[in-house]
Amino acid sequence: MVPSLFLIGCLAMATLSLQEVSSKLTPLDWWQTSIFYQIYPRSFKDVNGDGIGDLKGIIRKLNYLKDLGVGAIWLSPIYKSPMVDFGYDISDFRDIEPVFGTITDFNNLRAETTAKNIKLVLDFVPNHSSNEHIWFQKSVDKISPYTDYYVWRDAKIINGARHPPTNWLSDFGGSAWEWNEKRQQYYFHAFAIQQPDLNYRNPLVVEEMKNVLRYWIERGVDGFRMDAIPYLFESIDLRDEPLANDYQEHEPTDHTYLNHTLTLDQPETYDLVFQFRALLDSYKLLDGYTRVMMTECYSPLEKLVQYYGNTTRRGANFAFNFLPIVRLSRQSNARDFANVIREWESAKPKEAWGNWVIGNHDNKRPASRFDAEFIDGLHMLNLLLPGTAITYNGDELGMEDSFIRWDQTVDPQAINVGPKRYQQFSRDFPRSPFQWDSSPNAGFTTNLYSWLPVNPNYWFKNLAVERKDKRSHLNVYKALAKLRQTATIQRGDLDVYDLSEWVLCFVRSYGDHPTYIVVMNIGSEIEYADILSIRPTMPEQLNVYTASANSGHPPGTTVNTDKILLKPKEALTLSTVELSLVHDHIKLNGNLDLDWNLARRNASNIAGFPLEVLDDEEEWEETED
Repeated sequence: MVPSLFLIGCLAMATLSLQEVSSKLTPLDWWQTSIFYQIYPRSFKDVNGDGIGDLKGIIRKLNYLKDLGVGAIWLSPIYKSPMVDFGYDISDFRDIEPVFGTITDFNNLRAETTAKNIKLVLDFVPNHSSNEHIWFQKSVDKISPYTDYYVWRDAKIINGARHPPTNWLSDFGGSAWEWNEKRQQYYFHAFAIQQPDLNYRNPLVVEEMKNVLRYWIERGVDGFRMDAIPYLFESIDLRDEPLANDYQEHEPTDHTYLNHTLTLDQPETYDLVFQFRALLDSYKLLDGYTRVMMTECYSPLEKLVQYYGNTTRRGANFAFNFLPIVRLSRQSNARDFANVIREWESAKPKEAWGNWVIGNHDNKRPASRFDAEFIDGLHMLNLLLPGTAITYNGDELGMEDSFIRWDQTVDPQAINVGPKRYQQFSRDFPRSPFQWDSSPNAGFTTNLYSWLPVNPNYWFKNLAVERKDKRSHLNVYKALAKLRQTATIQRGDLDVYDLSEWVLCFVRSYGDHPTYIVVMNIGSEIEYADILSIRPTMPEQLNVYTASANSGHPPGTTVNTDKILLKPKEALTLSTVELSLVHDHIKLNGNLDLDWNLARRNASNIAGFPLEVLDDEEEWEETED
């Protein structure tokens, strides 16, 4: 529905009135208010028909991402690569892999994202290169200055036999040392044999990788997700690592068999991260614009939060919070969820910006790890808890893992462990193609075959179907994305409660702005929630802003605050104000520091707008290539 000129005029006048109010708080930066949407390019959209996603496919779907509420896209590696590890083995850090397109395609993508005010963030893979990189080839030949660009060590000779220098293990299984016959030395690889680790004890390597960052910044990217940060340094001492406490539960070739005291989170790693951040900030000194730095780290929490930096040196704008992935599962109860939230909030530095990650390309999808019925509740956690939200492509639809047979497996980590254990290690399952519609191969490709099989459930679980259903996972996600625009969600306080063993509740409040309450039944039986028991000052009834697809409480209705019936896996987002005022809160709160009562008075002439005006449902169109 198109609003009348009169209504548009009223909205404009109200907005101008609000902008006249001065603000005392520092405005939030773009990376703090944006939803970051991870795109795995191979699986997003294929335009040229080869069965593999490409940059033109991303361009074609930008309008969808804008409509979804995405503020920034983060692309998994698109650099030139032999594709042993599907882009994480890079043979040229400054070129585009032909399967994805050309540098011209990248420039077009950059232009289109800029036009739509969507930020573009790239994966930066500093730990290693491909063994086909020219640096490695020259290092093998000991050609200066590349001789020590990688971690080379002599063999350990025992009884006349050659052995690796240490017992260090690869993350992909087996020894982390590979013998090079030509150079007559071992090189270290934390991941695949084809991914030799760079030697950051060599200042030339540090400068080379800083120049990679400079190259892409000057091409207009808005920041980087730093891959595998804990692996950047190894101890200079060639000592064996101790056995893990639970080593008997693992195979001797598994990375988890050892306690990685010498190969992960070394003290020098933090200093290098601070150097990378200083480089990004040097551009901000010139133009006032932030290039974001996000760090990937599955380390213990006390080590992870150190990547934020300290009082004298800055680190990551935010270090990925993987606690929802590594600590929670379908066996978790409300107390487990509440403890994870509290632990993160108390562990990170006081002034550090938080974030929440519930899914990515390396882990089983949340709809499969937990329960397909619980995906809306997970999105309420992801989008409404304090900090930046990161969403993996397809999770907004509730996409589930696609089972990949052994003979279809392409993930090197899964292949390395063999057919008996590959399912435990495979990263192929969450990487299946995006399910756009019910046409062959889910509209991902016109090819008869896609690089990984599409999930067979695509005929009913796809974007086209969910767009038409107002109660779908997609539309719940979009409603939550809109709520993130409010001051309450962006700046508000957080209180977390486990109301019972299976009922989780958290409250977001901010001065006299509307308060939002999320309550969910994590269990498998009907539960009742009593919000008044923990917040006696709440009104006797609360308004349903949005509800999980399986809920019996549709948006716009009310619930009794002291007794809310929740079906298994049901989740609700409730408000202390009626739905029309929530929409006003979203639409008019562009200046997030405004007094809410003043905002309402200035906007009183439009309070209670028809929802069609405040929630335009015009269809998005694909972007031309």
